Amino acid sequence: MAQQITGVVWKAMVFNAAAAIETHKTEINNLNVFPVPDGDTGTNMSLTMGAGAKAMKAADAEALGRVAELTANALLRGARGNSGVILSLLFRGTAKHLKDCEAADAATIAAALSDGVEAAYRAVMKPTEGTILTVSRLAAEEAVRVAETESDIITVLTAALEAGYVALANTIELNPVLKKAGVIDAGGKGYLYILDGMIRALRGETLSVEGGDTVARAAADFSDFDTGDITFTYCTEFIVSRQSARDPSALRAFLDARGDSVVVVDDDEIIKVHVHSNEPGVILTEALTYGQLLSVKIENMREQHTEKLVQAEEARTNLPAAVLSDKQYGAVAVCTGSGMEDVFRDLGADGIITGGQTMNPSTEDILAKIEQTQAETVFVFPNNKNIIMAATQAVPLSSKKVIVIPSKTIPQGVSAMLALDPTLDEAVNVEAMTNAIEAVRTAQITLAARDSVFDGRDIREGEYLALLEDSLVLSCNNLADIADALVTSLAETSPEFVTVFTGEDATATETDTLRAAIKSTLGNAEMTVVYGGQPVYKFVISAE
Repeated sequence: MAQQITGVVWKAMVFNAAAAIETHKTEINNLNVFPVPDGDTGTNMSLTMGAGAKAMKAADAEALGRVAELTANALLRGARGNSGVILSLLFRGTAKHLKDCEAADAATIAAALSDGVEAAYRAVMKPTEGTILTVSRLAAEEAVRVAETESDIITVLTAALEAGYVALANTIELNPVLKKAGVIDAGGKGYLYILDGMIRALRGETLSVEGGDTVARAAADFSDFDTGDITFTYCTEFIVSRQSARDPSALRAFLDARGDSVVVVDDDEIIKVHVHSNEPGVILTEALTYGQLLSVKIENMREQHTEKLVQAEEARTNLPAAVLSDKQYGAVAVCTGSGMEDVFRDLGADGIITGGQTMNPSTEDILAKIEQTQAETVFVFPNNKNIIMAATQAVPLSSKKVIVIPSKTIPQGVSAMLALDPTLDEAVNVEAMTNAIEAVRTAQITLAARDSVFDGRDIREGEYLALLEDSLVLSCNNLADIADALVTSLAETSPEFVTVFTGEDATATETDTLRAAIKSTLGNAEMTVVYGGQPVYKFVISAE
Protein backbone atom coordinates (compact mmCIF):
# COMPACT_ATOMS: atom_id res chain seq x y z
CA MET A 1 0.00 0.00 0.00
CA ALA A 2 1.01 3.62 -0.54
CA GLN A 3 -0.52 6.22 1.75
CA GLN A 4 1.43 9.25 0.51
CA ILE A 5 3.72 10.48 -2.23
CA THR A 6 6.84 12.42 -1.22
CA GLY A 7 9.30 14.30 -3.38
CA VAL A 8 11.63 11.30 -3.42
CA VAL A 9 8.82 9.02 -4.54
CA TRP A 10 7.76 11.52 -7.21
CA LYS A 11 11.26 11.47 -8.68
CA ALA A 12 11.08 7.68 -8.99
CA MET A 13 7.67 8.00 -10.63
CA VAL A 14 9.04 10.46 -13.23
CA PHE A 15 12.02 8.21 -14.00
CA ASN A 16 9.68 5.27 -14.53
CA ALA A 17 7.32 7.35 -16.66
CA ALA A 18 10.20 8.37 -18.95
CA ALA A 19 11.39 4.79 -19.24
CA ALA A 20 7.90 3.48 -19.96
CA ILE A 21 7.15 5.88 -22.81
CA GLU A 22 10.66 5.47 -24.25
CA THR A 23 10.18 1.70 -24.32
CA HIS A 24 6.86 1.99 -26.15
CA LYS A 25 7.52 5.02 -28.34
CA THR A 26 7.76 3.05 -31.59
CA GLU A 27 4.46 1.35 -30.86
CA ILE A 28 2.90 4.78 -30.27
CA ASN A 29 4.48 6.16 -33.44
CA ASN A 30 2.92 3.36 -35.46
CA LEU A 31 -0.58 4.47 -34.45
CA ASN A 32 -0.28 7.28 -36.98
CA VAL A 33 -3.42 7.87 -39.04
CA PHE A 34 -1.74 8.40 -42.40
CA PRO A 35 0.64 5.72 -43.75
CA VAL A 36 3.27 8.45 -44.08
CA PRO A 37 6.53 8.11 -42.12
CA ASP A 38 5.61 10.93 -39.74
CA GLY A 39 4.12 9.10 -36.78
CA ASP A 40 6.14 10.83 -34.11
CA THR A 41 3.70 11.06 -31.19
CA GLY A 42 5.65 8.48 -29.20
CA THR A 43 8.96 10.16 -29.91
CA ASN A 44 7.63 13.59 -28.92
CA MET A 45 6.13 12.31 -25.68
CA SER A 46 9.31 10.39 -24.89
CA LEU A 47 11.56 13.39 -25.45
CA THR A 48 9.23 15.60 -23.42
CA MET A 49 9.05 13.14 -20.52
CA GLY A 50 12.79 12.59 -20.81
CA ALA A 51 13.34 16.29 -20.13
CA GLY A 52 11.50 15.81 -16.84
CA ALA A 53 13.62 12.80 -15.93
CA LYS A 54 16.79 14.75 -16.68
CA ALA A 55 15.61 17.50 -14.34
CA MET A 56 14.95 14.96 -11.61
CA LYS A 57 18.55 13.74 -11.81
CA ALA A 58 19.74 17.24 -10.90
CA ALA A 59 16.98 18.08 -8.40
CA ASP A 60 18.00 18.21 -4.75
CA ALA A 61 14.61 19.32 -3.40
CA GLU A 62 12.64 16.90 -1.24
CA ALA A 63 9.26 18.59 -0.83
CA LEU A 64 6.74 17.14 -3.26
CA GLY A 65 5.46 20.54 -4.35
CA ARG A 66 8.89 21.79 -5.34
CA VAL A 67 9.85 18.55 -7.12
CA ALA A 68 6.58 18.55 -9.04
CA GLU A 69 7.19 22.18 -10.03
CA LEU A 70 10.68 21.36 -11.31
CA THR A 71 9.22 18.51 -13.33
CA ALA A 72 6.54 20.72 -14.86
CA ASN A 73 9.04 23.46 -15.75
CA ALA A 74 11.33 20.94 -17.44
CA LEU A 75 8.48 19.41 -19.42
CA LEU A 76 7.30 22.84 -20.53
CA ARG A 77 10.70 23.74 -21.94
CA GLY A 78 11.28 20.26 -23.37
CA ALA A 79 7.81 19.91 -24.91
CA ARG A 80 7.83 18.71 -28.52
CA GLY A 81 4.85 18.53 -30.82
CA ASN A 82 1.22 18.87 -29.82
CA SER A 83 1.29 15.67 -27.78
CA GLY A 84 4.33 16.83 -25.82
CA VAL A 85 2.85 20.25 -25.15
CA ILE A 86 -0.40 18.76 -23.86
CA LEU A 87 1.57 16.34 -21.70
CA SER A 88 3.51 19.26 -20.21
CA LEU A 89 0.24 21.09 -19.50
CA LEU A 90 -1.15 18.05 -17.65
CA PHE A 91 1.93 18.04 -15.42
CA ARG A 92 1.83 21.82 -15.01
CA GLY A 93 -1.73 21.79 -13.69
CA THR A 94 -0.89 18.89 -11.39
CA ALA A 95 2.15 20.73 -10.03
CA LYS A 96 0.13 23.89 -9.31
CA HIS A 97 -2.23 21.85 -7.13
CA LEU A 98 0.71 20.28 -5.28
CA LYS A 99 2.56 23.59 -4.90
CA ASP A 100 2.58 23.78 -1.09
CA CYS A 101 2.66 20.04 -0.36
CA GLU A 102 5.49 18.33 1.47
CA ALA A 103 3.71 15.08 0.59
CA ALA A 104 0.26 14.16 -0.74
CA ASP A 105 -2.36 11.53 0.05
CA ALA A 106 -4.69 9.76 -2.38
CA ALA A 107 -7.37 12.45 -2.41
CA THR A 108 -4.81 15.20 -3.03
CA ILE A 109 -3.16 13.30 -5.87
CA ALA A 110 -6.54 12.62 -7.48
CA ALA A 111 -7.48 16.30 -7.24
CA ALA A 112 -4.10 17.27 -8.69
CA LEU A 113 -4.66 15.01 -11.70
CA SER A 114 -8.02 16.68 -12.21
CA ASP A 115 -6.43 20.14 -12.09
CA GLY A 116 -3.88 18.97 -14.64
CA VAL A 117 -6.68 18.04 -17.04
CA GLU A 118 -8.38 21.39 -16.51
CA ALA A 119 -5.13 23.20 -17.29
CA ALA A 120 -4.74 21.27 -20.53
CA TYR A 121 -8.30 21.93 -21.66
CA ARG A 122 -7.97 25.66 -20.88
CA ALA A 123 -4.79 26.00 -22.89
CA VAL A 124 -5.89 24.12 -26.01
CA MET A 125 -7.75 26.58 -28.23
CA LYS A 126 -10.07 23.98 -29.77
CA PRO A 127 -10.13 20.84 -27.60
CA THR A 128 -10.89 17.68 -29.57
CA GLU A 129 -12.50 14.71 -27.87
CA GLY A 130 -11.25 11.24 -28.62
CA THR A 131 -7.69 12.31 -27.85
CA ILE A 132 -5.26 12.38 -24.91
CA LEU A 133 -7.53 15.05 -23.41
CA THR A 134 -10.46 12.65 -23.20
CA VAL A 135 -8.35 9.79 -21.86
CA SER A 136 -6.69 11.90 -19.16
CA ARG A 137 -10.00 13.51 -18.16
CA LEU A 138 -11.89 10.26 -17.66
CA ALA A 139 -8.92 8.72 -15.84
CA ALA A 140 -8.77 11.71 -13.46
CA GLU A 141 -12.51 11.62 -12.86
CA GLU A 142 -12.26 7.97 -11.81
CA ALA A 143 -9.33 8.76 -9.53
CA VAL A 144 -11.36 11.45 -7.77
CA ARG A 145 -14.34 9.11 -7.41
CA VAL A 146 -12.32 6.22 -5.96
CA ALA A 147 -10.32 8.51 -3.65
CA GLU A 148 -13.53 9.43 -1.84
CA THR A 149 -13.51 5.99 -0.15
CA GLU A 150 -10.00 4.64 -0.77
CA SER A 151 -6.78 5.89 0.87
CA ASP A 152 -4.32 3.65 -0.99
CA ILE A 153 -2.79 5.70 -3.80
CA ILE A 154 -1.92 2.61 -5.83
CA THR A 155 -5.55 1.52 -5.78
CA VAL A 156 -6.72 5.00 -6.78
CA LEU A 157 -4.27 5.36 -9.67
CA THR A 158 -4.88 1.79 -10.85
CA ALA A 159 -8.59 2.58 -11.06
CA ALA A 160 -7.70 5.68 -13.07
CA LEU A 161 -5.54 3.59 -15.39
CA GLU A 162 -8.34 1.08 -15.98
CA ALA A 163 -10.81 3.88 -16.71
CA GLY A 164 -8.25 5.38 -19.05
CA TYR A 165 -8.01 2.18 -21.07
CA VAL A 166 -11.79 2.07 -21.41
CA ALA A 167 -11.70 5.66 -22.64
CA LEU A 168 -8.82 4.85 -24.99
CA ALA A 169 -10.78 2.04 -26.63
CA ASN A 170 -13.64 4.49 -27.20
CA THR A 171 -11.48 7.16 -28.87
CA ILE A 172 -12.00 5.37 -32.17
CA GLU A 173 -15.74 6.12 -31.86
CA LEU A 174 -15.37 9.71 -30.64
CA ASN A 175 -12.87 10.91 -33.22
CA PRO A 176 -14.00 10.63 -36.88
CA VAL A 177 -10.41 10.70 -38.16
CA LEU A 178 -9.44 7.78 -35.94
CA LYS A 179 -12.58 5.90 -36.95
CA LYS A 180 -11.76 6.23 -40.63
CA ALA A 181 -8.26 4.92 -40.00
CA GLY A 182 -9.38 2.20 -37.60
CA VAL A 183 -6.92 3.09 -34.82
CA ILE A 184 -7.06 4.35 -31.25
CA ASP A 185 -5.51 7.66 -30.21
CA ALA A 186 -1.72 7.57 -30.00
CA GLY A 187 -1.39 10.37 -27.42
CA GLY A 188 -3.96 8.76 -25.16
CA LYS A 189 -2.13 5.45 -25.22
CA GLY A 190 1.17 7.17 -24.53
CA TYR A 191 -0.35 8.91 -21.52
CA LEU A 192 -1.50 5.58 -20.11
CA TYR A 193 1.97 4.08 -20.49
CA ILE A 194 3.28 7.06 -18.50
CA LEU A 195 0.64 6.59 -15.80
CA ASP A 196 1.38 2.85 -15.65
CA GLY A 197 5.09 3.56 -15.21
CA MET A 198 4.35 5.89 -12.32
CA ILE A 199 2.16 3.29 -10.63
CA ARG A 200 4.94 0.72 -10.98
CA ALA A 201 7.28 3.08 -9.14
CA LEU A 202 4.81 3.16 -6.24
CA ARG A 203 4.99 -0.64 -6.18
CA GLY A 204 8.75 -0.48 -5.89
CA GLU A 205 9.56 -1.40 -9.49
CA THR A 206 12.34 0.36 -11.39
CA LEU A 207 11.82 0.43 -15.13
CA SER A 208 14.59 0.81 -17.67
CA VAL A 209 14.94 0.78 -21.42
CA GLU A 210 17.49 -1.01 -23.56
CA GLY A 211 20.91 0.18 -22.46
CA GLY A 212 19.61 1.12 -19.00
CA ASP A 213 18.91 4.76 -19.86
CA THR A 214 15.68 6.03 -18.36
CA VAL A 215 15.95 9.40 -20.09
CA ALA A 216 14.59 9.59 -23.63
CA ARG A 217 17.31 9.92 -26.27
CA ALA A 218 17.31 12.81 -28.70
CA ALA A 219 17.01 10.79 -31.94
CA ALA A 220 13.61 10.76 -33.64
CA ASP A 221 12.25 7.65 -35.33
CA PHE A 222 10.20 9.32 -38.08
CA SER A 223 7.26 12.40 -38.04
CA ASP A 224 -3.97 25.12 -33.48
CA PHE A 225 -3.29 28.24 -32.44
CA ASP A 226 -4.39 31.16 -34.60
CA THR A 227 -2.72 34.52 -34.07
CA GLY A 228 -5.43 36.24 -36.11
CA ASP A 229 -5.00 39.69 -37.62
CA ILE A 230 -3.20 42.12 -35.34
CA THR A 231 -5.01 45.39 -36.05
CA PHE A 232 -4.83 47.08 -32.64
CA THR A 233 -2.82 50.14 -31.67
CA TYR A 234 -1.89 49.62 -28.01
CA CYS A 235 0.30 46.88 -26.57
CA THR A 236 -0.81 46.60 -22.94
CA GLU A 237 1.04 44.54 -20.34
CA PHE A 238 0.26 44.43 -16.64
CA ILE A 239 0.48 42.36 -13.49
CA VAL A 240 -2.43 42.30 -11.06
CA SER A 241 -2.37 40.79 -7.58
CA ARG A 242 -5.01 38.13 -7.01
CA GLN A 243 -7.28 39.65 -4.38
CA SER A 244 -10.60 38.27 -5.58
CA ALA A 245 -11.93 34.78 -6.13
CA ARG A 246 -12.79 35.51 -9.75
CA ASP A 247 -11.57 32.95 -12.28
CA PRO A 248 -8.81 34.35 -14.56
CA SER A 249 -10.47 32.53 -17.46
CA ALA A 250 -13.21 35.19 -17.30
CA LEU A 251 -10.53 37.85 -17.78
CA ARG A 252 -9.15 35.90 -20.73
CA ALA A 253 -12.61 35.82 -22.33
CA PHE A 254 -12.99 39.56 -21.70
CA LEU A 255 -9.66 40.26 -23.41
CA ASP A 256 -10.39 37.95 -26.35
CA ALA A 257 -13.50 40.00 -27.08
CA ARG A 258 -11.58 43.29 -27.13
CA GLY A 259 -8.18 42.52 -28.58
CA ASP A 260 -5.74 39.88 -29.77
CA SER A 261 -2.28 38.46 -29.00
CA VAL A 262 -3.74 37.61 -25.60
CA VAL A 263 -1.49 35.87 -23.07
CA VAL A 264 -2.79 35.28 -19.53
CA VAL A 265 -0.50 33.51 -17.05
CA ASP A 266 -1.61 33.09 -13.45
CA ASP A 267 -0.60 31.48 -10.19
CA ASP A 268 -1.85 31.75 -6.64
CA GLU A 269 -0.57 35.31 -6.17
CA ILE A 270 -0.64 37.20 -9.48
CA ILE A 271 -2.12 37.35 -12.96
CA LYS A 272 0.22 38.47 -15.74
CA VAL A 273 -1.39 39.76 -18.94
CA HIS A 274 -0.29 40.78 -22.43
CA VAL A 275 -2.86 42.04 -24.95
CA HIS A 276 -3.11 44.21 -28.06
CA SER A 277 -6.22 46.40 -28.08
CA ASN A 278 -7.68 49.81 -28.81
CA GLU A 279 -9.11 50.16 -25.27
CA PRO A 280 -6.31 49.98 -22.69
CA GLY A 281 -8.34 52.04 -20.20
CA VAL A 282 -11.32 49.66 -20.38
CA ILE A 283 -9.02 46.67 -19.98
CA LEU A 284 -7.23 48.09 -16.93
CA THR A 285 -10.56 48.97 -15.32
CA GLU A 286 -11.65 45.35 -15.69
CA ALA A 287 -8.30 44.14 -14.35
CA LEU A 288 -8.85 46.15 -11.16
CA THR A 289 -11.84 43.91 -10.35
CA TYR A 290 -9.32 41.08 -9.80
CA GLY A 291 -6.98 43.02 -7.51
CA GLN A 292 -4.46 45.84 -7.34
CA LEU A 293 -2.31 46.62 -10.36
CA LEU A 294 1.33 45.91 -9.51
CA SER A 295 2.81 47.07 -12.82
CA VAL A 296 1.50 48.50 -16.09
CA LYS A 297 3.11 49.14 -19.47
CA ILE A 298 1.21 50.59 -22.44
CA GLU A 299 2.89 51.23 -25.78
CA ASN A 300 1.49 52.79 -28.94
CA MET A 301 2.82 50.33 -31.48
CA ARG A 302 2.41 52.68 -34.43
CA GLU A 303 4.33 55.46 -32.72
CA GLN A 304 6.87 52.95 -31.52
CA HIS A 305 7.45 51.84 -35.09
CA THR A 306 8.11 55.43 -36.21
CA GLU A 307 10.53 55.96 -33.33
CA LYS A 308 12.39 52.79 -34.20
CA LEU A 309 12.84 53.91 -37.79
CA VAL A 310 14.36 57.15 -36.51
CA GLN A 311 16.56 55.25 -34.08
CA ALA A 312 17.68 52.88 -36.81
CA GLU A 313 18.71 55.82 -39.01
CA GLU A 314 20.64 57.36 -36.11
CA ALA A 315 22.27 54.02 -35.44
CA ARG A 316 23.48 53.71 -39.01
CA THR A 317 25.08 57.14 -38.66
CA ASN A 318 26.47 57.14 -35.12
CA LEU A 319 26.85 53.65 -33.70
CA PRO A 320 29.66 51.12 -34.10
CA ALA A 321 29.22 48.41 -36.73
CA ALA A 322 28.92 45.71 -34.07
CA VAL A 323 25.60 47.19 -32.91
CA LEU A 324 24.12 47.63 -36.37
CA SER A 325 22.87 44.02 -36.42
CA ASP A 326 20.06 44.97 -34.01
CA LYS A 327 16.81 45.58 -35.88
CA GLN A 328 13.07 45.94 -35.47
CA TYR A 329 12.10 42.51 -36.77
CA GLY A 330 13.76 39.14 -36.69
CA ALA A 331 12.69 35.77 -38.05
CA VAL A 332 13.15 32.20 -36.85
CA ALA A 333 12.13 29.35 -39.13
CA VAL A 334 11.84 25.60 -38.58
CA CYS A 335 12.83 23.39 -41.50
CA THR A 336 14.99 20.44 -42.44
CA GLY A 337 17.19 19.82 -45.45
CA SER A 338 20.22 21.87 -46.53
CA GLY A 339 18.36 23.33 -49.51
CA MET A 340 15.39 24.36 -47.38
CA GLU A 341 17.70 26.02 -44.88
CA ASP A 342 19.36 27.99 -47.68
CA VAL A 343 15.94 29.14 -48.93
CA PHE A 344 14.95 30.54 -45.55
CA ARG A 345 18.35 32.15 -45.01
CA ASP A 346 18.07 33.82 -48.41
CA LEU A 347 14.66 35.14 -47.37
CA GLY A 348 16.20 36.74 -44.29
CA ALA A 349 15.75 34.20 -41.50
CA ASP A 350 18.01 35.06 -38.57
CA GLY A 351 17.71 31.64 -36.98
CA ILE A 352 17.14 28.19 -38.46
CA ILE A 353 15.92 25.33 -36.29
CA THR A 354 16.54 21.95 -37.84
CA GLY A 355 13.31 20.04 -37.49
CA GLY A 356 9.89 19.41 -38.88
CA GLN A 357 8.46 16.08 -39.92
CA THR A 358 9.95 13.35 -37.70
CA MET A 359 12.03 15.90 -35.76
CA ASN A 360 9.80 18.28 -33.81
CA PRO A 361 11.94 20.79 -31.90
CA SER A 362 11.20 21.47 -28.26
CA THR A 363 9.90 24.71 -26.81
CA GLU A 364 13.37 25.26 -25.36
CA ASP A 365 14.98 24.77 -28.80
CA ILE A 366 12.68 27.42 -30.25
CA LEU A 367 13.17 29.75 -27.29
CA ALA A 368 16.97 29.53 -27.62
CA LYS A 369 16.87 30.67 -31.26
CA ILE A 370 14.47 33.48 -30.39
CA GLU A 371 16.77 34.78 -27.66
CA GLN A 372 19.76 34.64 -30.02
CA THR A 373 17.98 36.79 -32.61
CA GLN A 374 19.08 40.42 -32.38
CA ALA A 375 15.71 42.06 -32.84
CA GLU A 376 13.01 43.44 -30.57
CA THR A 377 10.19 41.54 -32.27
CA VAL A 378 10.77 38.02 -33.51
CA PHE A 379 8.45 36.26 -35.92
CA VAL A 380 8.48 32.47 -35.63
CA PHE A 381 7.54 30.27 -38.58
CA PRO A 382 6.86 26.68 -37.33
CA ASN A 383 6.17 25.37 -40.87
CA ASN A 384 4.51 22.29 -39.42
CA LYS A 385 1.14 22.02 -37.70
CA ASN A 386 2.65 19.82 -35.00
CA ILE A 387 5.14 22.52 -33.99
CA ILE A 388 2.78 25.49 -33.62
CA MET A 389 1.84 24.67 -30.01
CA ALA A 390 5.48 24.27 -28.94
CA ALA A 391 6.31 27.61 -30.58
CA THR A 392 3.37 29.29 -28.85
CA GLN A 393 4.58 28.00 -25.48
CA ALA A 394 7.81 29.97 -26.03
CA VAL A 395 5.98 33.32 -26.28
CA PRO A 396 5.57 34.05 -22.53
CA LEU A 397 9.01 32.59 -21.77
CA SER A 398 10.95 34.97 -24.02
CA SER A 399 12.42 38.33 -23.03
CA LYS A 400 11.49 39.55 -26.52
CA LYS A 401 8.19 40.20 -28.20
CA VAL A 402 7.38 37.00 -30.08
CA ILE A 403 4.70 36.53 -32.72
CA VAL A 404 4.03 33.02 -34.02
CA ILE A 405 2.96 33.01 -37.64
CA PRO A 406 0.98 29.73 -37.83
CA SER A 407 2.53 28.29 -40.98
CA LYS A 408 1.67 24.61 -41.21
CA THR A 409 3.86 23.73 -44.21
CA ILE A 410 7.15 24.80 -45.76
CA PRO A 411 5.43 26.53 -48.72
CA GLN A 412 3.28 28.52 -46.30
CA GLY A 413 6.39 29.59 -44.40
CA VAL A 414 8.19 30.61 -47.58
CA SER A 415 5.21 32.65 -48.79
CA ALA A 416 4.82 34.30 -45.39
CA MET A 417 8.49 35.30 -45.24
CA LEU A 418 8.28 36.72 -48.77
CA ALA A 419 5.48 38.97 -47.47
CA LEU A 420 7.52 40.27 -44.51
CA ASP A 421 8.56 43.88 -45.14
CA PRO A 422 10.89 45.41 -42.50
CA THR A 423 9.76 48.94 -43.43
CA LEU A 424 6.11 48.33 -42.61
CA ASP A 425 4.13 48.39 -39.38
CA GLU A 426 3.92 45.18 -37.38
CA ALA A 427 0.17 44.83 -37.78
CA VAL A 428 0.41 45.34 -41.53
CA ASN A 429 3.12 42.69 -41.73
CA VAL A 430 1.12 40.17 -39.73
CA GLU A 431 -1.90 40.72 -41.94
CA ALA A 432 0.21 40.34 -45.10
CA MET A 433 1.86 37.15 -43.85
CA THR A 434 -1.46 35.67 -42.76
CA ASN A 435 -2.95 36.41 -46.17
CA ALA A 436 0.10 34.84 -47.84
CA ILE A 437 -0.40 31.63 -45.87
CA GLU A 438 -4.03 31.43 -46.94
CA ALA A 439 -3.14 31.94 -50.62
CA VAL A 440 -0.76 28.99 -50.97
CA ARG A 441 -1.62 25.31 -51.44
CA THR A 442 0.80 22.57 -50.42
CA ALA A 443 1.16 19.24 -52.18
CA GLN A 444 3.57 16.45 -51.31
CA ILE A 445 4.78 13.16 -52.75
CA THR A 446 6.27 10.51 -50.49
CA LEU A 447 6.36 6.74 -50.02
CA ALA A 448 4.06 4.73 -47.78
CA ALA A 449 5.91 3.64 -44.66
CA ARG A 450 3.60 0.67 -44.01
CA ASP A 451 0.51 -1.16 -45.15
CA SER A 452 -2.64 0.71 -44.21
CA VAL A 453 -6.30 1.31 -44.99
CA PHE A 454 -7.45 4.91 -45.24
CA ASP A 455 -10.82 6.17 -46.51
CA GLY A 456 -11.50 2.68 -47.80
CA ARG A 457 -8.26 2.57 -49.80
CA ASP A 458 -5.78 -0.25 -49.40
CA ILE A 459 -2.30 1.26 -49.24
CA ARG A 460 0.81 -0.86 -49.51
CA GLU A 461 4.23 -0.20 -48.08
CA GLY A 462 6.53 1.39 -50.64
CA GLU A 463 3.79 2.89 -52.84
CA TYR A 464 3.94 6.51 -53.90
CA LEU A 465 1.50 8.72 -52.03
CA ALA A 466 0.11 11.99 -53.38
CA LEU A 467 -1.05 14.38 -50.64
CA LEU A 468 -2.81 17.73 -51.05
CA GLU A 469 -2.91 19.62 -47.77
CA ASP A 470 -4.12 16.90 -45.36
CA SER A 471 -5.94 14.80 -47.95
CA LEU A 472 -4.75 11.68 -49.75
CA VAL A 473 -5.22 12.13 -53.51
CA LEU A 474 -3.84 8.80 -54.79
CA SER A 475 -1.57 5.90 -53.89
CA CYS A 476 0.03 3.57 -56.42
CA ASN A 477 3.37 2.30 -57.72
CA ASN A 478 3.43 4.54 -60.80
CA LEU A 479 4.90 8.01 -60.24
CA ALA A 480 3.49 9.32 -63.54
CA ASP A 481 -0.05 8.50 -62.40
CA ILE A 482 0.66 10.05 -59.00
CA ALA A 483 2.02 13.23 -60.57
CA ASP A 484 -0.91 13.55 -63.01
CA ALA A 485 -3.50 13.09 -60.25
CA LEU A 486 -1.82 15.59 -57.95
CA VAL A 487 -1.29 18.25 -60.62
CA THR A 488 -4.91 17.84 -61.80
CA SER A 489 -6.07 18.58 -58.25
CA LEU A 490 -3.83 21.66 -58.11
CA ALA A 491 -5.23 22.88 -61.44
CA GLU A 492 -8.64 23.44 -59.84
CA THR A 493 -7.44 26.78 -58.43
CA SER A 494 -5.47 27.83 -61.56
CA PRO A 495 -2.18 28.63 -59.81
CA GLU A 496 0.11 31.22 -61.38
CA PHE A 497 3.29 30.08 -59.65
CA VAL A 498 4.43 26.53 -58.87
CA THR A 499 7.60 25.77 -56.90
CA VAL A 500 8.90 22.23 -56.51
CA PHE A 501 11.27 21.47 -53.63
CA THR A 502 13.10 18.21 -54.35
CA GLY A 503 13.90 15.87 -51.48
CA GLU A 504 17.19 14.25 -50.55
CA ASP A 505 16.32 10.97 -52.27
CA ALA A 506 14.44 12.30 -55.31
CA THR A 507 16.10 11.06 -58.52
CA ALA A 508 16.54 13.06 -61.72
CA THR A 509 14.12 10.72 -63.49
CA GLU A 510 11.45 11.23 -60.81
CA THR A 511 11.95 14.99 -60.97
CA ASP A 512 11.59 14.99 -64.76
CA THR A 513 8.35 12.98 -64.46
CA LEU A 514 6.84 15.52 -62.08
CA ARG A 515 8.12 18.44 -64.16
CA ALA A 516 6.47 17.01 -67.28
CA ALA A 517 3.11 16.58 -65.51
CA ILE A 518 3.17 20.18 -64.27
CA LYS A 519 4.11 21.54 -67.70
CA SER A 520 1.38 19.48 -69.39
CA THR A 521 -1.47 20.44 -67.05
CA LEU A 522 -0.35 23.80 -65.69
CA GLY A 523 1.38 25.14 -68.77
CA ASN A 524 0.52 28.75 -68.01
CA ALA A 525 2.00 28.62 -64.51
CA GLU A 526 5.55 29.79 -63.87
CA MET A 527 7.44 26.75 -62.57
CA THR A 528 10.59 26.72 -60.45
CA VAL A 529 12.45 23.64 -59.24
CA VAL A 530 14.60 24.10 -56.12
CA TYR A 531 16.72 21.57 -54.25
CA GLY A 532 15.25 21.24 -50.78
CA GLY A 533 17.11 18.21 -49.52
CA GLN A 534 14.25 17.39 -47.15
CA PRO A 535 13.87 13.85 -45.79
CA VAL A 536 10.57 11.92 -45.83
CA TYR A 537 9.04 13.75 -48.81
CA LYS A 538 10.46 13.29 -52.30
CA PHE A 539 8.71 16.45 -53.42
CA VAL A 540 7.08 19.37 -51.63
CA ILE A 541 5.09 21.52 -54.05
CA SER A 542 3.92 25.09 -53.54
CA ALA A 543 1.07 26.41 -55.72
CA GLU A 544 -0.07 30.03 -55.60
